[in-house]
Amino acid sequence: MNKNPIKFGTDGWRGIIAEDFTFDNVRLCAQAVADYVKQAGLAHRGLIVGYDTRFASEDFAAAAAEVIAANGIKVYLCSKATPTPVISYGVKAQQAGGAIIITASHNPARWNGFKYKSEFGSSATDEVTMEIENNVAHILATGEIKQMPLAQALERGLVEYLDLALIYRQHVANIIDLSQLRQSQLKVVIDSMHGAGAGYLKTLLDGGMIKVAEINGDRNPLFPGIQPEPIVANLARLSATIREQGADVGLATDGDADRLGVMDENGTFLTTLQVFTLLCLYLLEVRGERGLIVKTISTTAMLDRLGEIFGVPVRHTAVGFKYIAPIMLAENALIGGEESGGFGFRGHVPERDGILAALYFLDLMVKTGKKPSELIEYLYSKVGTHHFNRVDVKFPAAERQLIIEHIKHNYPQYIDGVKVDVNFPEAEHQTIIERIKHNRPQYIDGVKVVKFDTTDGFRYILADNSWLLIRFSGTEPLLRIYAESSTPAQVARLLMLGKELAGV
Repeated sequence: MNKNPIKFGTDGWRGIIAEDFTFDNVRLCAQAVADYVKQAGLAHRGLIVGYDTRFASEDFAAAAAEVIAANGIKVYLCSKATPTPVISYGVKAQQAGGAIIITASHNPARWNGFKYKSEFGSSATDEVTMEIENNVAHILATGEIKQMPLAQALERGLVEYLDLALIYRQHVANIIDLSQLRQSQLKVVIDSMHGAGAGYLKTLLDGGMIKVAEINGDRNPLFPGIQPEPIVANLARLSATIREQGADVGLATDGDADRLGVMDENGTFLTTLQVFTLLCLYLLEVRGERGLIVKTISTTAMLDRLGEIFGVPVRHTAVGFKYIAPIMLAENALIGGEESGGFGFRGHVPERDGILAALYFLDLMVKTGKKPSELIEYLYSKVGTHHFNRVDVKFPAAERQLIIEHIKHNYPQYIDGVKVDVNFPEAEHQTIIERIKHNRPQYIDGVKVVKFDTTDGFRYILADNSWLLIRFSGTEPLLRIYAESSTPAQVARLLMLGKELAGV
């Protein structure tokens, strides 16, 4: 049997275009999904198939649609590049059995990906993706991939083109007062990063006193000069435009618009943890809502403090919205979010939505009359000063050959008497894990380690409420090191010490 090329990481399967992300492998994955929805009793509800603005994404989506249709499953094929959150909401609105989305989200231009969304519009759980991967293995053994030419599928009514923009806009208008935003007289710059979110925020906001300018709103699969991830390294043009136009705020969405980045009126980047906490403050204080806050372990301790202030519970999960979504569904959580800038909201879908998050952030500004820098001051007056940063380290070339393919089955059960339950994706690096395992410090930067958390990677919580996290990315060959503390200087030291612990 051939080696299984389909491995779902933190959010779907991703690969290099023409290297492992090929038409054959997309068809293979689509057949595995078709088999899964039949097994799960969802085939009669049909599937939405959508795509982003990357190279040939529409062609990969058409290939997936041909396979799904050949299996007798109705396909609602997006007629144009569509943001992931719009497709997720479309699943709910159409009562579809799920969705296939051709996107690599924030990855560099050479990458593309295949996301499967559940019948709830949420990221697929590990149990579901494992079933899909098992189906791939079975298909490789039997060689059964069904196909039907797209023209024939359209003629037979098995494929139907669908534009989800209108129903999404109507839904958003029901959960936020767009008319008040339009009359706000704010000056807003939007950076769509050449992604699928282009035009969405501008269309939702246009028509009043608000002034909205959009940059990088054209389709360019090369993403020139940037990676479509809304972090400070990729937002130099947004920062400059804010200053040139005297704007009140800058808002950036990633390649498939499920993540949000924010810059203040000075062109200074707000960390995703600041944005997450401000969105929670907006829901709790401005809108007066209450409910569970769900956050990944790579997010901020400010949320725990907000939970104490407003008397709401805060739940921690491993990194990935697929761990957040089931809790949001089961417990009707108020908000779920992660450090990468993805936030999901009650009353919408249990999935990240950078567009709705941007609108909520603007509404926070309007309702409080504060600019972003003033909102940070107000936030710190409540929860204390917090600073955060993350560094990403590529695997050293000499060690890359030592990657252990099945590390999940080989990591130690206990570290210094502490039970280990590490959620590492496939192809993680045994050498780095061994270094950390055998070098568990009692103090970091002179501060006592009071808790050691292995929910996802290795997280050290210090006595002064600072923390350091070392974990592998589930979507890219990167080691990520995170730190939060009360001063930028201590954050920098913690990151340096984290690199030393990992030996990179």
